[in-house]
Amino acid sequence: MSAKYAVIKTGGKQYRVQPGDELRVELLPGAEAGGEVIFEEVLLVSGEGDLKVGRPVVEGAQVKAKLIQNGRARKIIVFKSRRRAGYRKKRGHRQSFSQIRITDITV
Repeated sequence: MSAKYAVIKTGGKQYRVQPGDELRVELLPGAEAGGEVIFEEVLLVSGEGDLKVGRPVVEGAQVKAKLIQNGRARKIIVFKSRRRAGYRKKRGHRQSFSQIRITDITV
């Protein structure tokens, strides 16, 4: 069965995906650019007129994706201060990500 869309879980977040989608997810360890990634935690699959909801995952369903690149997002500044106390702290943070393109959804 070829699916129209699916809901996958990766990096503690859930994403609604369909073939051709391009999205940024939490960094996938051990994966290299140009390689294939398979997501086994598929929570929901929608096909031609039917909907399969997992408890908690759909058995035998998987989503295949191609890893486009690993990277780091723009820096955000975390600034803390307390008024009249002379307390100031400035930190920066760059979140790592993996950019993927969904190629296939199978059940």
